Amino acid sequence: MAPSFEEFDDQAWNHGEELFHSWKSKLYDKDLYYEIVRKVVKHRLGGDALELCAPQKGAFNVYYRVRFAEGPGAMIRFPIPAYFQYTEEKLLGEVAAMRYIGSHTTIPIPFLLHHGMPEESPGHLGPFTIMEWVENAGDLVDVVNTPGLTLQDPPVLDPDIDEAKLEYAYSQMADVLLQLSQCKHPIIGSLGFPDDDDQNDPEVLKRPLSLNIAQLANFARVPHFELPPLSTTYQSSSKYYAALADMHLQQLSYQRNDAIESADDCRKKYIARQLFRKLAAESRLADEEFEQGPFPLWCDDLRPANVLVDGNDKITAVIDWEFTYAAPADFTFSPPWWLLLKAPDDWKAGLDDWVAHYEPRLETFLRVLKAKENSFVQQGRLKESDILSFRMEESWRSGRFWVSYAARRTWAFDAIYWQFLDEKFFGKLKNGDFRERIKLLPQDQVDAMEDFVQRKVAERQEGTLTDWYTPDAQSRLPTDVLSGNRGHAL
Repeated sequence: MAPSFEEFDDQAWNHGEELFHSWKSKLYDKDLYYEIVRKVVKHRLGGDALELCAPQKGAFNVYYRVRFAEGPGAMIRFPIPAYFQYTEEKLLGEVAAMRYIGSHTTIPIPFLLHHGMPEESPGHLGPFTIMEWVENAGDLVDVVNTPGLTLQDPPVLDPDIDEAKLEYAYSQMADVLLQLSQCKHPIIGSLGFPDDDDQNDPEVLKRPLSLNIAQLANFARVPHFELPPLSTTYQSSSKYYAALADMHLQQLSYQRNDAIESADDCRKKYIARQLFRKLAAESRLADEEFEQGPFPLWCDDLRPANVLVDGNDKITAVIDWEFTYAAPADFTFSPPWWLLLKAPDDWKAGLDDWVAHYEPRLETFLRVLKAKENSFVQQGRLKESDILSFRMEESWRSGRFWVSYAARRTWAFDAIYWQFLDEKFFGKLKNGDFRERIKLLPQDQVDAMEDFVQRKVAERQEGTLTDWYTPDAQSRLPTDVLSGNRGHAL
């Protein structure tokens, strides 16, 4: 059976679309427009507002641009509501991350004028941020994308791109990555303001709010109370890898639709996840040298699409920092997945073909990264011990790149595990049959597997969703796949 990539729960996705369209109906109210302009003018400290532009939708936010008679103008941005009620956590984490990056690096980011909670929100649209508008000619994808693709086509790096043009784009991104790698913290987690005072320098105070957590809650319907509590931070890389491995198994357990193709597919996914948990518990996934930190800032959504440029292709701002947290150094030491614009799990020709196209671009990126590192060292901005290029080379050569990528991305996990990780850690399968790995599992996990498979097959046939925010949610919990006990306390 060939490895396959997971799919989101289609019904959960559709429910999210319904929530957005219900909320969207509020976005075009005339009274709201006046309220938005008044709010923006107040926090921009005056000026003559000339125009409020129509709302624009991104992946996670909606924003309005306000043009002024003088100056760059401003924008107000609202997180899009989702089934997972996390918009305030996401916004506050981004505000703290932007404040930290703005004061500890020269990475260009929008200037944050104000942020507010739902009680002061125009039109009761939810928490919001007001930022200075950054003039731009587009984003970095527009610079390196394949010519002729439409807005509906997923971007992919132009195979015939001029090498000097690509080097310039990569070099600017290398600058951002190097600076971010110097933002080190003693524990893993998201940033916040001590004592809830945004005049304090941000510190790691909360769970690492990753893009994967948001997807688990929204598109796999992993209950919010089964995810790491808001106050959870991690003292070591292995502890965090263990939490990520648990979340992979929870996705398989709680996603009721589109999670499995058959009983055998379920067994294969169950075995892979339990083996990954075993590796995490044995501290075999994390880089031993940096097991106890320090932990650099990492942004799950840092990619060319979130990098604005001017007409000369120079970066004017890096945006969308909501999924930023101090993370295992392994993440930072991995070469960036976005060199081709398209992720390995989105590459239709398969992982081997993605690797074949990726490696030549990785050579280019490492070359410009080394040049940028030399410049930083000469300027006294980087210690030689903090050079990233040789660590990225080692990460790719050793396969550690795939370990951290699979750990971060639940829906990419299965294909990557069976193609790159299983043999790396457990040796070659003698007969090519995944069932050979059952003997590596403890007996209690083996005993639980068939009941688990039967439940997942039944759920696939039922085709329903569960709302975990209802009062009777705990009574409908399945057996806790992590411990074998019935549910967790709410």
